[in-house]
Amino acid sequence: MSLQEKCPILHFADLGDERGKLVVIEGGQAIPFQIQRVFYIYESDASVIRGQHANRKSEFVLINVAGQSKVRLTDGAEECIVELNRPMTGVYIPQMVWKDMYDFSEDAILLVLASTHYDEKEYIRDYEEYLKEVKG
Repeated sequence: MSLQEKCPILHFADLGDERGKLVVIEGGQAIPFQIQRVFYIYESDASVIRGQHANRKSEFVLINVAGQSKVRLTDGAEECIVELNRPMTGVYIPQMVWKDMYDFSEDAILLVLASTHYDEKEYIRDYEEYLKEVKG
């Protein structure tokens, strides 16, 4: 399975009307897991790189609800770059995929939905260690 198949772009329904836009994301329906944690990144600029890790257990969906950013993904064999710039699209990131978020616009708000509660022990923050584990 290719990295782009592992990490598909998700498209969420725009349920808005003349009153404004509305996007609904339900765990286990619009995304392939039940949401256990939500956080967002803002006031980062184009020079900042966030993420720089892989997770042994957690799955994620990243959505720029405002502005834009890029996400570099790798599984140790392939690499792809996803530009997030629409609040009704996101990228799914399964377990054991390395992620770097960068090139944030000034108005970027990157929403992150996670399948697990935070557990520092499941993070791999050293890329060489990640490569050993993923290719092991």
